[in-house]
Amino acid sequence: MANIGDYATTYAEFEWETPERFNFGRDVVDGWEEDRPAMIWLGENGDERRLTFGDFSRLSNKFANAARSMGIERGDRVLVITGKIPEWHVVLTALLKLGAIAIPCAPQLRASDLKFRAEHSSSTAIISDPSGMEQADAMRDEAPETLRYFVSLGGERAGWERYENLMDGASEEFEAEDTAADDGALLLYTSGTTKHPKGVLHTHGFTHAKRMQARYWLDLQENDRLWCTSGTGWAKSIWNVFLGPWSLGTELFFHEGAFDPAERLELVQRYEITVLCQAPTEYRLLSKTPELESANLSQVRHAVSAGEPLNAPVIERWKDLHGITIYDGYGQTENTLIVGNFPGVEVRPGSMGKPSPGCDVRILGPEGNECPPGEPGDIALHGRIPALFKEYWEQPDETEAVYENGYYLTGDRASQDEDGYMWFEGRSDDVILSAGYRIGPFEVESALIEHPAVVESAVVPAPDEDRGSVVKAFIVLGADYEPGEELAQEIKEFCKNATAPYKYPRKIEFIDELPKTTSGKIRRVELRQRETATTT
Repeated sequence: MANIGDYATTYAEFEWETPERFNFGRDVVDGWEEDRPAMIWLGENGDERRLTFGDFSRLSNKFANAARSMGIERGDRVLVITGKIPEWHVVLTALLKLGAIAIPCAPQLRASDLKFRAEHSSSTAIISDPSGMEQADAMRDEAPETLRYFVSLGGERAGWERYENLMDGASEEFEAEDTAADDGALLLYTSGTTKHPKGVLHTHGFTHAKRMQARYWLDLQENDRLWCTSGTGWAKSIWNVFLGPWSLGTELFFHEGAFDPAERLELVQRYEITVLCQAPTEYRLLSKTPELESANLSQVRHAVSAGEPLNAPVIERWKDLHGITIYDGYGQTENTLIVGNFPGVEVRPGSMGKPSPGCDVRILGPEGNECPPGEPGDIALHGRIPALFKEYWEQPDETEAVYENGYYLTGDRASQDEDGYMWFEGRSDDVILSAGYRIGPFEVESALIEHPAVVESAVVPAPDEDRGSVVKAFIVLGADYEPGEELAQEIKEFCKNATAPYKYPRKIEFIDELPKTTSGKIRRVELRQRETATTT
């Protein structure tokens, strides 16, 4: 399987070819040769497991049978909270075979986050490893009545069914549901801006469509070994640690441990990674280490980055040291990689690249007309391609709001040059991109207001060399509180415990009053501009 080669021809001739009936578990995981390598897993304690597609086929069949016996049915929504363990793939594959709708959740989510997702989706079950059990139990008394089943992975806990017990004696034979391409398959939650997160419903057709980016952007070929370092709660892991690579039969390297620059480079070498997919922050931090200079990365033939724009100097350093070109790409929870840099096409460092095959992406002005070269506008995707989400769950008004004249409006802005390359300008709403995370200010502000000292707050991005940006909170204090470093640190720690820790404000500035419109809405744009001006 070759790379994109002649971009113009590939782009013009590409067809999605989505089947009317498709089930990823049945048609992909069960479809590969039983002994074909599917994963090398490395635990944080050094344990190693090697699994084939046959292993995942049998294990997912066992869990599909166990889940059905428990009471989980087709169409049920199921929260899945695990770290980087093979059981994540087993459970997701089993739920697809059942026709249930999986909701992958980051282990960092707190009880309030899980409660909202469970209520909003009317979830039937939670399946969690120890990383999520405590927070799930903390919201259990307030959980919706629909939430009846709790399954623990890798540990005993009162009130939870043990995964291992359920798997004992379960049959390895299972007839997957014959799902239609338009049936719901995955529910992924976005970051909230002025409201709670939105549930992005993807279909079984989406699970088929992920092979496009695996083929053309990841450039996966026979005998490749892919390491995508994304966490299990994010759309990127669904793309590049599950659906995309397995569609092409690619073996994954799956590492449970946290990011450590020296270890990361050693593992790339030891496990002979040929395709590397990392967050921009990881590339940035690695580019500063002496280990990058001495590493032997000759087996890495392809590297990609997504989540936020990657700085041109970082791309150039990797190229100078190792001859590795990092191919930046752009996509969202609602879609796929819709713009990217592709092997066989000239890379212009700092550019998002060009529209992906099958993706008619335009830059539109305020009147809906296509912008001339060099003029910023809204990134818009034309047509309802199978890689685009079906709807925002239970939010028809929100769904309708992102479509206009046949275009899906991404909420991001870019410009396009004379040669068709796109250049990211920023968000048109208030979502913060930090170290690959998309963080909605509403969630952070909702956590901050719970602190007794905080009367009002507004959250914006602050430029940061390594993370791209970090969360900064402007806070108005109550009359009985004095601003100071000790109080700022106390508020940070409070926020870490109130919502997922990656959302907490790394910077806090106390302010007498927040800028507002005449109708009383906070003018975050003014605070963003002020923050940018102080760092330039």
